[in-house]
Amino acid sequence: MATEESTHGTAETRPARQRGRSAWIGVDHPRYKWVALTNTTLGILLATINSSIVLISLPGIFTGIRLDPLQPSNVSYLLWMLMGYMLVTAVLVVALGRLGDMWGRVRIYNAGFLIFTLTSVILSLDPFHGGSGALWLIGWRIVQALGGAMLMANSAAILTDAFPARQRGMALGVNMVAGIAGSFLGLVLGGALVTWNWRSVFWVNVPIGLIGTVWAYKSLHETGVRTPGRMDWWGNLTFAVGLTALLAGITYGIQPYGGHTMGWTNPWVLAGLIGGVVVLVVFCVIEARVAEPMFPLRLFRDTAFAGGNAAALLGAIARGGLQFMLIIWLQGIWLPLHGYDYADTPLWAGIYMLPLTIGFLVAGPVSGYLSDRYGARLFAAAGFVVMAASFAGLLALPTDFGYGVFALLIFLNGLGGGLFAAPNTSIIMSSVPAEARGAASGMRATFQNAGMVLSMGVFFSLMVAGLSGSLPQTLSSGLTAQGVPAQAAHAVAQLPPVGVLFAAFLGYNPVQNLLGQSILGQLPPANAAKLTGREFFPHLISPPFHDGLVVVFSLAIAMSLAAAAASLIRGRAQAAPATTAEAASPPAAASAAAAGDANTPTVVCRVEDPAGRPVAAATLTLVDRRGHQTARARTREDGGCVLPRPRPGSYTLVASAVGHQPRAVDLAVGDQPASCTVTMARATGLRGTVRDADGTPVTEATVVVIDAHGDVVSTTTTGPDGGYALLGLLPGPFTLQVSAHGHRPVAAPVEVGPSDATGHDVTLNPAGALAGTVRHGRTGRPVADARITLLDTDGIPVATAVTEDDGLYTLTDFAPGAYTLVAAGYPPVSSTVVLDHADTTTVDLELVQPTE
Repeated sequence: MATEESTHGTAETRPARQRGRSAWIGVDHPRYKWVALTNTTLGILLATINSSIVLISLPGIFTGIRLDPLQPSNVSYLLWMLMGYMLVTAVLVVALGRLGDMWGRVRIYNAGFLIFTLTSVILSLDPFHGGSGALWLIGWRIVQALGGAMLMANSAAILTDAFPARQRGMALGVNMVAGIAGSFLGLVLGGALVTWNWRSVFWVNVPIGLIGTVWAYKSLHETGVRTPGRMDWWGNLTFAVGLTALLAGITYGIQPYGGHTMGWTNPWVLAGLIGGVVVLVVFCVIEARVAEPMFPLRLFRDTAFAGGNAAALLGAIARGGLQFMLIIWLQGIWLPLHGYDYADTPLWAGIYMLPLTIGFLVAGPVSGYLSDRYGARLFAAAGFVVMAASFAGLLALPTDFGYGVFALLIFLNGLGGGLFAAPNTSIIMSSVPAEARGAASGMRATFQNAGMVLSMGVFFSLMVAGLSGSLPQTLSSGLTAQGVPAQAAHAVAQLPPVGVLFAAFLGYNPVQNLLGQSILGQLPPANAAKLTGREFFPHLISPPFHDGLVVVFSLAIAMSLAAAAASLIRGRAQAAPATTAEAASPPAAASAAAAGDANTPTVVCRVEDPAGRPVAAATLTLVDRRGHQTARARTREDGGCVLPRPRPGSYTLVASAVGHQPRAVDLAVGDQPASCTVTMARATGLRGTVRDADGTPVTEATVVVIDAHGDVVSTTTTGPDGGYALLGLLPGPFTLQVSAHGHRPVAAPVEVGPSDATGHDVTLNPAGALAGTVRHGRTGRPVADARITLLDTDGIPVATAVTEDDGLYTLTDFAPGAYTLVAAGYPPVSSTVVLDHADTTTVDLELVQPTE
């Protein structure tokens, strides 16, 4: 028998009197969605700011690490500083979106915040100069891009999980606005910070990243459908190699090679382009055959998804080209012509581009809200039409423009981008099943980032093509007019056009370095001063630069109009999931519509299971945004039905059927008959009955299902008959935990089958209970704060309690059997007790002080 131990002078805090810490907003709190929105908006803003903040800061960065980027041996550093971040994010976002689907979107997102913040610190500590300093920045920028890709790939998916369909456009609109506005804000921040200290370009991320990291880990929860599966390693490898080779080939194609103004005949460039295309074809073959692809090609069967991504790619190319051209135009030409020193041009270029950012910020949230109410098709198309009009206006501007007109045009361009961004993102993300939202978010980000990288190669190549016709003659005549010998002027005139572009882009006047002191020293001082002044080179290249702008903006107009057309095409029949569903236009839509009243526009629907078999007798209810039922119908034997078409607008279509999981899809109704296919999975999950040891049903028992990661995925309580049902679980292993008052909790492994509900009954054993009063041995007064411990036959504590002011204690939740009751506070008093079933056994104890 165990003896008691004296513990004079100790005090125990009574569990009943503890005060818990204030909790963060839980996932079920109505404000959780706003927590998710603010955090993911901060994350995507941070990630996208850094796609452009370095872009405009390159002159200061190269000066800080003492590297001349225009030397032939250093051009590769310049190219990788320009494209490295965007290239890595374009390659990785799909894979990281898939990891989010498998392992948890919040988990991957939080890791991205942490990686991004740490690498920002490391980047600012670059200890090297020259090529070594550039390699340090390029290498750690690639690691930083990994963190940025984690944020980009999962932010939209987290929001899609957190917001209901009626508010999803607004939420994704704010997130999308932050994403694209971040690339504009980066220009302003980079221009302002680099004039102070180039390292501050990376310092600015650190406080924001620290706040965001802690906040994300504390506040975000996994709310989406986690899809167990394996990583598609071959798909990831071929995608990364193919896309990297293709984008690198396009980027290096703008470098001169073999006497040509560009490098498209370079064997390495050709190998990258051809090899990249071949590897991407192999990637598509792999994705079409593997069971769990990283890039689910089946999603492109949905016209909303395919059209939305096509429009996003075209828009990213046009927007990225605009960004490059505006920086060159302002930093290399317009600002120096208006008296700004080259060292100050990054700051002022960012300031003068503010109307572009303002236009986007004005239109983005508004378009998201309005598209939720009136549909996304016209807003997306109108945004690109406005962008095309602004490109046409920029094309008509002279090189030395008046700023008022320029500001209005770039404001309209940002306004058009804002009109398009939110509706486009909402349509893409709402057109895919819930379990594929991480991959879809990554695919969307891939097209956008790839478009930005493509824009550099495409628009630089077009600009070089426009420059090459008139630039040599312009340079030669301009130099000879200032007294430069014809031979020297001819040598300078052979400067590759891309070198002129990079000089303008970085705010350099290359004339002094190209001519050298040997020639400048022979010229009259006034001529030499003019040649090396801030206005000569910008004024000289203005006419050829405008020739290039005509080519560039003409392509941007064509891309914007093509994107508008893609937006209109995908709007014919939109059906998107409100929670988790897959919608598409059924093949029999036209015939079904024809079967209805020719004078009554209809909503034609088909309900089927995942194998494509029709689901008969399913009930379809059409609900408007105010929650009012507008139509209802039941499916026929072929799974089809026709509902009267309501007024144009956005609706929710709810499908329910016996033996199937209910589904809800968003339905955008226009002027034409709408159609959709709703896939309803069988009601997989768990069913069973909870009974006690005597076979009596246990009511109000709590039943919890926990996945392999330890996350609670579903919970319920038993009914009067002890029965429970947890439907909608994905097939796979889980842990079932059951608890009820007066019974011992039970946990058991269960396997959910692929079809129907798996049966699993549970038996709960009664929990023993022990209560009593501890009194003073002589006076009979109750003893407070005495510690009571119940030991099993091996001396292991199974329950503890501390007496209250009235000396009472209660011990619960242990199995029947023989125990030793141990009290601490006075010399030993012990008692052996035998506890049976769920009865409450009463044991009173008396304690005596040693002096007594």
